[in-house]
Amino acid sequence: MKLTSPNKLVSVSIENGELISYLKNGEELIHQKGSAGWRNSDTEMFPVIGPTSDKDYLVNTPKGNAVQDQHGILRELTYNLKNSSSNTAVFQKKYSANTIVKNSKFPEKSSAENLHWPYNFNFEKSFELTNNSLKITFNIECEKNMPFMLGYHPAFKLSGDNSEVISTSNNNISLQNIIDSGASAYPILNTSELTLVKEKGCNVNIKTSGYNNFMLWTEVPNMLCIEPITAYPYVEGKMLNKKLFNTAKETNFFEVLITPINK
Repeated sequence: MKLTSPNKLVSVSIENGELISYLKNGEELIHQKGSAGWRNSDTEMFPVIGPTSDKDYLVNTPKGNAVQDQHGILRELTYNLKNSSSNTAVFQKKYSANTIVKNSKFPEKSSAENLHWPYNFNFEKSFELTNNSLKITFNIECEKNMPFMLGYHPAFKLSGDNSEVISTSNNNISLQNIIDSGASAYPILNTSELTLVKEKGCNVNIKTSGYNNFMLWTEVPNMLCIEPITAYPYVEGKMLNKKLFNTAKETNFFEVLITPINK
């Protein structure tokens, strides 16, 4: 589906809840499927962030152990369109506690055949396109006190010449620094805003609410995943440390504002 800004000059394309295009002034801002680097354009990480194989895919919760593969069970579920307009769309994934879900990574990339989580949740992903920005919100309704981590995982298109920089209020990070950080990604902690600075085309400002951390990942110079996260999972080698999990309210709200900046 396609969303169009009120002034008809900006458009967004969404495929089954996945952001696959953001066009402004004819410039594509989103990494395109089929290009080198990653097979997707965006996804979510929930209710865990990071790999789980070192823990035999087990995540301890107050309701017992759950089986989760890397980045959680949510990505194995299918979005349904709840409602939409010319410039908005709301998608939804629902999960009933302890429902067995087949793991698409099994057996080639994982030994965990089936996944499950001991809590109900309703996960909504909303898009709102204005003339100036794209707002993506996540609304999670679940049982109070459910432990969870949340990450949003969009990929942005780059020039391919290794010239881009990530700028924060107190630091500039080169693309090569991010590539060198490897699979564990480059953490930017205790910040809710950063900017992708490019030599050509629009810079891209990303401002968040509810996360307060980012991690940056790529293995190639033509794309960069800029991922708002509730917690960086690769701390002191202690994967899935209880301190990394949020404690849910009945309703949990997160926001990502993506703003292209003309130079």
